[in-house]
Amino acid sequence: MGIGGSIFLLALGAILAFAVNAHISGLDLNVVGWVLMAAGLVGLIITIWYWNSRRRAVVVNRGRPVAGGTVSEYRETRSADAPPPPPPPGY
Repeated sequence: MGIGGSIFLLALGAILAFAVNAHISGLDLNVVGWVLMAAGLVGLIITIWYWNSRRRAVVVNRGRPVAGGTVSEYRETRSADAPPPPPPPGY
């Protein structure tokens, strides 16, 4: 749904629950507003949880041999990222 859709449902639900005084036979607009606000809140929570689960960083620590010893390399990448390309020749 995304953050935009969730905020839209929250706003629309709040308008129906608190600002509309119309009466429609067989339909309570206050209840519809509360249901829309609940759906927007659930959608917002799920979206934020999903985004946070994708942004966890993975720390990679590698050593590569060079003349006279080893050079350590420190890199932070996301787990969903593709591996880096190989270094150019003569690197």
